[in-house]
Amino acid sequence: MVAKELVDELKAKMRAERAELIAAARSLSPADALHVPTDAQGEDQWTALEQLAHLWEMERSYDSWVRAALDSNNPDLSGVAGEPVSIPIEQANEATVDELLARLEVERAYTHGLIDGLSLDAFDRTATSPAFGTLTVLQWLRSFYRHDRQHAAQVLGRVSSYQPQFKAGREPNQRQARIELVRRRQAGG
Repeated sequence: MVAKELVDELKAKMRAERAELIAAARSLSPADALHVPTDAQGEDQWTALEQLAHLWEMERSYDSWVRAALDSNNPDLSGVAGEPVSIPIEQANEATVDELLARLEVERAYTHGLIDGLSLDAFDRTATSPAFGTLTVLQWLRSFYRHDRQHAAQVLGRVSSYQPQFKAGREPNQRQARIELVRRRQAGG
């Protein structure tokens, strides 16, 4: 069973890293929020607005993975995804920083409610992802603040001190995967 102190630490880190992300995003001019680094790869090529939309989408995914772990014993998360957001990455550059931050605030309130409703035993439940392997609910929830840290740095054009630990050893090119997904949707397949 996870100690209450670890849950308190989790929530404190989630608040701190989200505050850093918000400060980074709010420091940008509208032009800076649309800047695309030319020498970057993968997610680093996203604009700050696309980074925020990605965080919104992933918050919903992480929440759905946690709920799946709570619903069954070590589920396979291959087909589990969060509900679509109203401003996906492909439309993010048409939004404002404030619009996306408001959406992130609502999602985070849901996540905190989810956490507050968990028994300490629930944090030990597991779920298995093709990208990350088998993680406990606590580990999935720690992904929230680490993901915020990673993208706050990217929003500011810096290399993050946090790099996700992918099962394959390196991060898949999510930007290219999104381009392919949109292309398939447009082609009707």
